[in-house]
Amino acid sequence: MKKDIHPNYREVVFWDLSSDFKFITRSTIETSENITWEDGKSYPVYKVEVSSQSHPFYTGKNVLVDTAGRVDKFRKRYGTKEV
Repeated sequence: MKKDIHPNYREVVFWDLSSDFKFITRSTIETSENITWEDGKSYPVYKVEVSSQSHPFYTGKNVLVDTAGRVDKFRKRYGTKEV
C-alpha cells in the first residue's frame, strides 16, 4: 500500500447529545475535541443529535426531535392550507 494516502483509522467516542449516550467505535472522522473515557484514556469525541438510543424507530417512542426548528420553519414558509 502507498503511504500517507489513507485516512487515520482510530477509536472515536460518539456522543448522542439528546440522550447523553456515549459509545466508542473505530472511525476515520476528523474531530477537534477530546474526552476522557471510562478507562482513563483520552479519545477524540464526535457529537451527534440522533443515535439508536434516541431515534424513534429503535426506542419505540413516537417523539419528534426538532433541534433545528425545521417544522416551525416549514410552517412559517408554507403555512397551513385551509380546505
